[in-house]
Amino acid sequence: MRVKNVKTEVSPGVTQTLWTFNGTAPGPSLRGTVGDVFDITFVNDGSIEHSIDFHAGALAPDRPMQSIAPGQSLTYRFTATRSGIWLYHCSTMPMSVHIANGMFGAVIIDPPGLAPVDREYVLVQSELYLGAQGGEADADKVVAQAPDLVVFNGIANQYGARPLTAGVGERVRVWVLDAGPNVGSSFHVVGGQFDTVFKEGDYLLRDGGSTGTGGSQVLDLAVAQGGFVGLSFPEPGHYPFVSHVMSDAEKGARGVFLVNP
Repeated sequence: MRVKNVKTEVSPGVTQTLWTFNGTAPGPSLRGTVGDVFDITFVNDGSIEHSIDFHAGALAPDRPMQSIAPGQSLTYRFTATRSGIWLYHCSTMPMSVHIANGMFGAVIIDPPGLAPVDREYVLVQSELYLGAQGGEADADKVVAQAPDLVVFNGIANQYGARPLTAGVGERVRVWVLDAGPNVGSSFHVVGGQFDTVFKEGDYLLRDGGSTGTGGSQVLDLAVAQGGFVGLSFPEPGHYPFVSHVMSDAEKGARGVFLVNP
């Protein structure tokens, strides 16, 4: 995991210099199963001190989560002992600004017996607090919790222009993680109903639940929480997905599933 400062178009015509893991915000999604060992070499090629904190591992933070100066590196080793979708992020203070400026990502540890699906997507929600064009996050906006944009996978409205795809009747799984740093999520698919909901390590609903006919309309997440939903689409068309915190959807936390026959 290498820190890089990258100028990124976060909305049409709007650029910011993000502090990234491996060049993108969110950083790369990692995946494994319970018992897997992750060996991460963390390299700071940025311009200030940074660190990394993997929620997917349980260990004393003193050494692996320490801040390191530009040009330094460290090794971070953890064993996945619990399943779910876990946040990783920079934990250097002010942590809120480091996360807001792009330093976050997801680690998926599959629960045992995870059912196969036809299509699977990962959506990481976060906020952007715009500084000057081409500049870095506005720390005052971060403190005031006044985001300019709320986004999935780093770019406002990107899945309106480039919809996610599925077919009628296909099983679709959507992993959702809220990276924050300040705003929760209420993930909803317009025209869709979830028959399976997994949140923070356990099923809230599975294959319609105890009645066999149960459904869910949102996956609600506080900051740093995550899970997945399962659904299928009954007919062709365009199915918007949003955070049902509607002012956040209007700031960019929205997209579209294009469902083909």
